[in-house]
Amino acid sequence: MLITEVKIRKTFAEGTLKAIVSITIDNSLAIHDIKVVKGTDRIFVAMPSRKDENGIYRDIVHPIDVSTRDDFERIILAAYEDYIALESIMSDE
Repeated sequence: MLITEVKIRKTFAEGTLKAIVSITIDNSLAIHDIKVVKGTDRIFVAMPSRKDENGIYRDIVHPIDVSTRDDFERIILAAYEDYIALESIMSDE
């Protein structure tokens, strides 16, 4: 399984939500509404979720093992950091 595309859909300067991201896996499957979140200790990736009938948010898509989660987070955060760096360069011009 290979993440073949990462799209930074929207970024946020204020608050803990930093970006909304979509990814494509193996040029065949798209996952939307992945969030880049600034936590108290680090920036992390939150998978798409929705609120159930009890008001609890549950992931609707998520990696099963730690290795896959780490790969997703590494690739998504690298794309986010590249996007922010490019945005900063563009705004300085």
